[in-house]
Amino acid sequence: MGGAVFGLKFIIPLAIVLGLSAYAVVPLVDDLTLRWFVKDLDIRSSLLANTLQEPLQESIAERSRRKVVSLLDRAARDERLLALAFCGPDGNVQYKTSGWPAAVECRDPQVEGAAPQPLVKLLQGPVHVKRSRIERDGDYMGDLILVHDMSFIERRSADTRKYVVVLFAILGIVISMITVFIAWLSWRGWITAMKGLLRGELTPQLGSSNSSPAVQPLLSDLRALVHELNLERRQQVGSGQTWTPERLRELLRDELAGDEILVLSNREPYIHQRTADGIEVSRPASGLVTAVEPVMRACSGTWIAHGAGSADRETVDKNDRVQVPPGQPSYMLRRVWLSKKEEQGYYYGFANEGLWPLCHIAHVRPVFRVTDWEEYVAVNRRFADTVVAEARTDNPVVMVQDYHFALVPAMVRERLPKATILTFWHIPWPNPESFGICPWREEILKGLLGSTILGFHTAFHCKNFMETVERYLEARIEQEASMISFGGKLTQVEAYPISIAWPEDDRSPSIEHCKLEVRRLNALPATHRIAVGVDRLDYTKGILERFQAVERMLELHPEMIGKFSLITIAAPSRSSLDEYQNFEARVRALAQRINSRFSDGGPAPIILRIAHHDHDEVQRYYRAAEVCMVTSLHDGMNLVAKEYAAARDDERGVLMLSQFTGAARELAEALIVNPYHIEQGAETLYRALTMPEAEQRERMRSMRALLKDFNIYRWAGRMLNDAARLRRRERIQAKIHQHSEPALLKRVV
Repeated sequence: MGGAVFGLKFIIPLAIVLGLSAYAVVPLVDDLTLRWFVKDLDIRSSLLANTLQEPLQESIAERSRRKVVSLLDRAARDERLLALAFCGPDGNVQYKTSGWPAAVECRDPQVEGAAPQPLVKLLQGPVHVKRSRIERDGDYMGDLILVHDMSFIERRSADTRKYVVVLFAILGIVISMITVFIAWLSWRGWITAMKGLLRGELTPQLGSSNSSPAVQPLLSDLRALVHELNLERRQQVGSGQTWTPERLRELLRDELAGDEILVLSNREPYIHQRTADGIEVSRPASGLVTAVEPVMRACSGTWIAHGAGSADRETVDKNDRVQVPPGQPSYMLRRVWLSKKEEQGYYYGFANEGLWPLCHIAHVRPVFRVTDWEEYVAVNRRFADTVVAEARTDNPVVMVQDYHFALVPAMVRERLPKATILTFWHIPWPNPESFGICPWREEILKGLLGSTILGFHTAFHCKNFMETVERYLEARIEQEASMISFGGKLTQVEAYPISIAWPEDDRSPSIEHCKLEVRRLNALPATHRIAVGVDRLDYTKGILERFQAVERMLELHPEMIGKFSLITIAAPSRSSLDEYQNFEARVRALAQRINSRFSDGGPAPIILRIAHHDHDEVQRYYRAAEVCMVTSLHDGMNLVAKEYAAARDDERGVLMLSQFTGAARELAEALIVNPYHIEQGAETLYRALTMPEAEQRERMRSMRALLKDFNIYRWAGRMLNDAARLRRRERIQAKIHQHSEPALLKRVV
């Protein structure tokens, strides 16, 4: 008797609580059920509208009433879809299916500014109305209206209410029985159960060997969910974090399953030269090498390049490979050998007498020869074959660098269709009219569209490329998504402003030491002001215009004569070409004329050093110079500007930057100039030399903060992230295509 009374103390309050809960839950369940079904119908309607979008556009454009009505009738076969209609821009129904309710209007009769109401009450019952806007090439064509029958929702809501009442009744009975049973349990049972729970005995460990096979799919889903949550968390947090080699390796492992990296470029990152003292190793003067080499150190892999050093063949193994960097190897360098004939036609001919002047507005006429093109195709094929041979899997990540290998992406795609090919075009891309000069424009475009990702320095160059493709190829272009579909493959065209690896060590000599050493090496007084220019000896770099700006500055400010010098470090480049030989002669002549005019026995205003300088030497000049002059006439990015700012950890120095470089779009705190405007260049140079330290510090600090965040690892990470996203998209489309073909075949039969 006492036990029954004891049990009633639990049962009566429990019954009251359950009854009140059922009374409160039923309306909530009705509302939740209605919202769920409305959301479901919204999704179904959107999917159906997206499916009908393209065929409806074409049929309406053809003004084929039969096709439109047939299309709507086929879609209306869905048992829940009551009717469809297409309303024109005038708000009148132009096409409709049988059973179209006249009470449904083309325009949503909602209050202005309010959200659209999908539910409409009709005499025969409620319906769900979805209006989808139909556009073609940005022009508004009308609205597709889908009407779903909602009567089944009322029936299901009534059933749901019954189920809820029955559920609470059963739940009350079960809970009552359990409550009475638990009330009679001994305290020892409670304690034992609690101890077991704390030890985890009542909950099997996830992934243990004794887990039921039926649970394994759930465990896989849980692991996938945790993985997605981890990636999402890292992306959210990572937006404010500095990109590092470790973070880039982590992204490669998580997003691309740790696939191997293959880099392809003409210029090799390390050159072995035979000298009187033996074999020496050096890094070439190349913005491409400066940018990409740190990425390879971080991700390992294989770098495939032309072996051009005099001792390159002596330092490779039997497979033409050598580990680099020397002393601290972190990746493999695979060298490809070219004959003099191949190098002359492919590199000096088509690439640098044809494509280089074609893509730069530097007023040098491009030259195209059939023999050069044939060598270009053959060498591209050779390098593509090398990529395939070096790939250890069928889906490597291939990073193709620059204009020397425009045909390689399609060639590799043909042999390795699963490969992720990231092509970066390091130089500007001209407008369609200029690019049309090239006799093999279609072949080059088709080659580049073998890429998964095609990157340029600026959005302007991306726009030029997409317009060029639209002009010369039959391809589907999605402007908003920056996507090109050609030959059944997608290529994303995106701007990825390249950068440098931010210097993290403190091994560089001090600023004061660099100033003294550079002035001693150039026989300059300790208080002498210097500007530095670091370039390849190339007509696109604005070296002549830079000299003319110095000359004009000395004319306008004669007090600077004997107190200022411009040190130009110019690495010899393509010296076998007549255009470059003539350009070097002009540079030397202009420097000699200016020096003879202003030196007067004192320090020369132009110090010209035409020779290769290693990275450490260039860094000393950066740290010693009060001004860095970047006067390119047309440049994709120009990493000298970024290297100078990164080297100035004293937050001093002034960057004088051409407006025709990609870097000018990022480094707004530099003194931006038009190198063709000699007067402006002269005044800007004088302003840089006399700028107060406080202003120098403010400008340099801002540029350094930007470069530290947007470094080369972020550049590579963005490309790899986008490539992984495109890989997922292609897999989804392949599955959709795989499942849609049998259904389409069945319908046709």
